[in-house]
Amino acid sequence: MNVKELSIFINNTQRDLYNFIYQKIFVNFKLKKNVIDHFHKLYYESHKVTWENTFWLGIQAHKCPLDLWIYQEIIFEIKPDIIIECGTFHGGSALFLASICDLLNKGKIISIDIENKKDRPKHERITYLLGSSTSEEIVEKVQIFIKNIDRIMVILDSDHSKEHVLRELEIYSKFVTKGSYIIVEDTNINGHPIGPDFGPGPMEAVKEFLKMKRDFAIDKSREKFYLTFNPDGYLKRVR
Repeated sequence: MNVKELSIFINNTQRDLYNFIYQKIFVNFKLKKNVIDHFHKLYYESHKVTWENTFWLGIQAHKCPLDLWIYQEIIFEIKPDIIIECGTFHGGSALFLASICDLLNKGKIISIDIENKKDRPKHERITYLLGSSTSEEIVEKVQIFIKNIDRIMVILDSDHSKEHVLRELEIYSKFVTKGSYIIVEDTNINGHPIGPDFGPGPMEAVKEFLKMKRDFAIDKSREKFYLTFNPDGYLKRVR
């Protein structure tokens, strides 16, 4: 076999291998889902070297980077005046959102948490509110901030119990403007596909919420990168 024949053989072998993988994995939906779920579990359970070791401008941001990329696409598309974030932690995601708003020269962040961490980043676009996202006091403060605002987007990432998330959905969905989103984070827990022993959480809250509210629909196009911590959690206001 000469060099040319060898080259043709290698190219054909690579093509045949690609076609085999495509047919066996990507065309087979069930097998495809198993592969994605296995990688999801590997990524999530390796938290000390993956999502807990993720930083934005030096600040911890406990997120999947693929979801953050989707966030910036949504922000660019709808150009919200206000992004309400329930759950601040170290403030890395708030800083990320503010940075994207900086690039667009538009938007402010209201980030709510029950803990007051002193090392959170300061940014002219970020306002931190201390308290429960479902308390009357905090909701009243948010209503003052968003008065006469055209476009509002919401991200829920605080207490992950079903009851709390459902209450947040009931409260903050009212603030979301048509064409914008309320994003429910960590719908992957309680076996979707990680954390099977967690108990009813964000995913279960989403399912119950959508039974009651017809103004929102799951936007599966936001899961285009396959790995997302928010499966079925990108809720778009459609009317």
